[in-house]
Amino acid sequence: MGKSTIFNALTEAGAQSENYPFCTIDPNVGIVPVPDARLKIIEQHVPAKQLIPATVEIVDIAGLVRGASEGEGLGNKFLANIREVSAILHVVRCFDDDNITHVEGSVDPIRDVEIIETELMLADMQTVEKRLDKARRAAKSQDKEEIARVKTLEKIMAGLEEGKSVRSLDLNETDHLMVKDCHLLTIKPVLFVANVRDDDLDGKDPHVQKLRELAESQNSSVVTVCGSIEAELVEMEEAEQREMLEGLGIEEPALNVLIRATYDLLGLQAFFTAGEQEIRAWTIPVGATAPQAAGVIHTDFEKRFIRAEVYTIEDLKTYNDEAGIKAAGKLRLEGKQYVVVDGDIMHIRHGA
Repeated sequence: MGKSTIFNALTEAGAQSENYPFCTIDPNVGIVPVPDARLKIIEQHVPAKQLIPATVEIVDIAGLVRGASEGEGLGNKFLANIREVSAILHVVRCFDDDNITHVEGSVDPIRDVEIIETELMLADMQTVEKRLDKARRAAKSQDKEEIARVKTLEKIMAGLEEGKSVRSLDLNETDHLMVKDCHLLTIKPVLFVANVRDDDLDGKDPHVQKLRELAESQNSSVVTVCGSIEAELVEMEEAEQREMLEGLGIEEPALNVLIRATYDLLGLQAFFTAGEQEIRAWTIPVGATAPQAAGVIHTDFEKRFIRAEVYTIEDLKTYNDEAGIKAAGKLRLEGKQYVVVDGDIMHIRHGA
C-alpha cells in the first residue's frame, strides 16, 4: 500500500490500489478540505447554517521509475503531470513487508528519493538546455532581459550538473521570474510522506530516521502516515473513529496533519467570514493584503474595496459575540495596506 492508498484516504475515495508499479496511469484529482478546529470555535459564538472549510487540490500521479526522463514507464506523460502542480508530496515507503512488492526489489527510502530526484533533475536539464539555447540567440541582439536570463539559466544548469535541485540553489526573486515559464520540476517545494507500519506511527524505524536526515539536509520536513490505518479510519463513523484514535494513543488522523502541512508548504493561510448563513475559511497567500483577500471572495470586491472590519477568535472568546466585540471597541477598521493575519475574521466593505 502506498501513495494511492493515502490519496484515496485523503479524498475518501475508498478505491484500493493494485500492487504493481504503474497502478496509476492517469492522474486522479481530489479536492481535500483543510481540517481547522477554528471553524467550530467561531460557530460557538456565531451560529451559522453551515461551515465551509478551506480546500487544497491533491493530484495522485503515477510513481516514476529509473529512466522516466527518457520516457521509461510512460515517464514523459507523468513528468508533464508533475509540471502542473505547485508542490510535491513525495510518498516514500518506510517499512519492510515481504507480501508487498517494491519496484526496486527492496525497501530503501533514500535510494527511492534519489531515483525520483535524479529523474526530475535530468528532465530539468533538458528543459534548461533548450531554453538556454533560445536565450543565448536572443541575447546576441544585446537584449538586457535575455542577457540576464542567460546568466540565471547558466547558474541553474551548473547546479543541476552538480546534482543539486533548483530549489536548493541561491536564486533571488528576479531569477525565479526569469525561469517561471520553464515550469521546472525541482524548483517546486517538497514534503516527504513516510508511509509506515501500523506499529510505528511515531516513525522510529531506521528507514524513517534516514528520511528525516535527508529531508533536513534539503530544508524539507517529513510527515509519518500509515496508509492502512488511514484507509480504515475514513470508512468509520465519527464515534468509531474517536475510539480507534484513542486506542492508538493519537489525537487526530495523520492525514489531518498532512493536509495542514501541505497548506503551509504552499505558503497559504486562512481568514474567515462569519454570519448566519455560513462560516467560511478562505485561502490566501501569506502576506496578502485586505483588498487581495476581498478579491478571493469576489474579484469586484478587490477593485471596490473600502475597508475591512476585523476581529479575532480570541476576541470572540473574550467578548462572546460580535456585538460584545463592538461594544468593547475591539472591532478594528483596516484599510488597503493591511496585511491579513492567519485566522482573522473579516467583514469586507466595498463600493457598489
